[in-house]
Order: sequence, then structure tokens, then C-alpha cells
Amino acid sequence: MTARTDLSVTQGAALSVGAVLGTGLISLPALAADAAGPASLVAWLALIVLSAPLAWTFAALGARYPDAGGVSTYAGMAFGPRVAAAVGWTFYFAVPLGAPVAVAFTGGYVSDVLGGGRATEFATFLVIVGTAYVMNWFGLKISGRVQVVLSISLATMLVVTVLAALPHLDRDNLTPFAPHGWSGIGAAAALLVWGFAGWEALSSLSGEYRNPRRDVPRATLIAVAVVGVLYLAVAAVSVLALGPALAGSRAPLADLLAIGLGGPVRVLTAVIAVVLTLGAVNAYFAGSSRLGVALAREGALPARVFGEQRRSLTFIFLAGIACVLLPLDLHTAALLTTGCFTLVYVIGTAAALRLLTGVWARVVAGTAFAAVVALLWLNGPPALLSLVIAGGALIYQRVRAGQPVSSGR
Repeated sequence: MTARTDLSVTQGAALSVGAVLGTGLISLPALAADAAGPASLVAWLALIVLSAPLAWTFAALGARYPDAGGVSTYAGMAFGPRVAAAVGWTFYFAVPLGAPVAVAFTGGYVSDVLGGGRATEFATFLVIVGTAYVMNWFGLKISGRVQVVLSISLATMLVVTVLAALPHLDRDNLTPFAPHGWSGIGAAAALLVWGFAGWEALSSLSGEYRNPRRDVPRATLIAVAVVGVLYLAVAAVSVLALGPALAGSRAPLADLLAIGLGGPVRVLTAVIAVVLTLGAVNAYFAGSSRLGVALAREGALPARVFGEQRRSLTFIFLAGIACVLLPLDLHTAALLTTGCFTLVYVIGTAAALRLLTGVWARVVAGTAFAAVVALLWLNGPPALLSLVIAGGALIYQRVRAGQPVSSGR
């Protein structure tokens, strides 16, 4: 956005919640339980606690340096254009890799209703990604108001799910608490980064508030509280109500509603999951396709391939199809994507340590930096992909710097 829209605290908090409370929650409780059992609740709590300093750090950057470029802008200010390009690459190439993961979450709900297993999930992917591609090709984007409505719908569904499942909670489902050992908590935390990606959106929104220095902290506090309560409530109810069955579930929210309400709730949750995922994929396609053009404009990507919005969009679309055909299980694909998001956070919080002033600001940014570095380590070998992508950006710029200007840009 180029002009101030005078966001209120309530509107800003709603948009921030919408940026974070995304598609992951519809399947993350099951993936985390598969990695750590009931001890996955510890990982959920740890990520919620981490959200506070991380969200505050990006909000502080946005309030001090309002710019829609977000983390890439701050990385450039702190470390120069090459690091900014590395951040851009890492985010840009994570989008086609993450699209199959996001749609796979929804595909589990659709196949739960229609059957067909993997074939139904693949068809769901083609429909959602293809629709998002066509919408962006013609410049049609789901409006911000519709995106907020979708987020509110999801939050409402989560509240209803929790309330419906309360009578079916069983404390016996907490034992054995850590069937995969305490190392499973770290594995679950690495996966859960997917559900907490989006706090960097706070920095991009800051320039739109009526009074950024006053309103951004308030909106951030509300967003962190809402996201934290909803995430922990759904995770706890999932573990206590579904027990061991949670780890193998492809549609945990549908399972919770089924035991709580009965009736055709699986169809309803599948429809909501599809609409929500379409909105998320559409937003990421819209933003990342323009990011590709911006990177090409700065010489960080080849202009012939990425220098026009439709070309950049087509690359993301085709790369997403290629990624869904890779022989990767959902767990590994999710870790590869969260590794990229985590590296973006590492660089963003490192930039905050250099750009923010004051003892308190540095302490909070330092806490966030240490936490995301730990998460990158917990991500394990899949995190190497993010380093390869960032390294590729640096190599490309070095090679390009040695070429004459007339070499085909």
C-alpha cells in the first residue's frame, strides 16, 4: 500500500491475526503430536512465548522505519543490498515449495469427505493453485476485507471446535507424555514454525496506522494474545480429546467437531479449509510474484525470467507444480519451508539488533534472535536448503557484478 489508510488498533490487530492464524492450524496439531505425542503441548507453549518478543521486534522495526518492504528492507539497511537480496530469495523460493504443503493440509480434509486419498489431494492442489494463478494473472485479488472475514471465520470455527470438544476431554490421553523422548519436542517446535510465520507482516502494516508509535504496540499485544489463546486451546483440546488417534489424523478439526457435534461437520470443515487456503495461496502468489519483479529490478534475479509480474507469477505456479511432484513426505516438505521462514527471521532479528536503539529494545531483539537461531538448529538438515538459497543469491550477485551491463538484462 502506498498511502496511509489510518488503521485503527482493532483493524491492525485483526489483520495481524489474519497474517499469523493461517492454514497450518488445520493439520499442525496432528503433525506435532506425531513428532512428540502429548509433549507437543510444550512445543506449542514455547512457540507462543517466542511470539511475544518476535512480534514486538518486527513491530518496533515497523514503527521506527515504516516501509512495505518489511524484512528485506531492514536487512538492506543493516547489512547491505546483497543480504537484502538473500532474504528476498529465501522468501520468494519458499513460496512454491510451501504451496503444496499448505494445500496438502486442506487436501486431507477434502479426501476425508470425498475419499480418493492422494489423487484427491493432488486434484485439490491443482484447483486451488490454478485458481490463484488465474486470479492473479488478470489482476483480481481477494480484497483485504474478505481476507479479514476469512480469518474471523477461521477463529470462530476454532472457538466452536474447542467448546464442542470440551465434554470429551480425557486426562488419560496425556500418558505417555513424551513417547518419542524429549527430543521430540524440538522436532515438533521446528514444524510449528509454519503456524507462526506472519509476524513480519506487522512491520509492513506499521505505516498504515494513525499513530504508529502508539498503536503498533497495542495491536501487537492484542494479536499475540488472540493467536496464543486460540493455538494453545485447539492444541490442548486435540491432545486431550483425540488421544493417540490425533497423530494419524489428516483432519483433526473435523474429528473434533465430529465427536462434539456430529452431523455433516466434515463437509463444512472441508469447505472452510478450501476457501481459507485459496485466500492464503492467492495472497502469497500476489505478494511473491511482485517480490520477484522487485528483485529483478534490483538486479538480484534475471530480468528475462522474473522481470514482469506475469512471468514471475508463472514461475511460482510451475515451480509449485514441480514441487508437489517431488518424492517428499509432508513432514519433510514442511521442514524445508519452515527452515526458509526461520532464516528470514534470523536475518530480520539480527538487523533489529543493529537498527534498534535502547537497552530494552536490544534485549527483546536479542531474545528473539537467540530463539530463532535455536529454531533454525532444531530444524535440522532441512534448514540447509535455506542456506543454499541464500548462498545462491550471493553467488548470483557476485557473478552478475563481474558482467558488463549490456549482457542481456
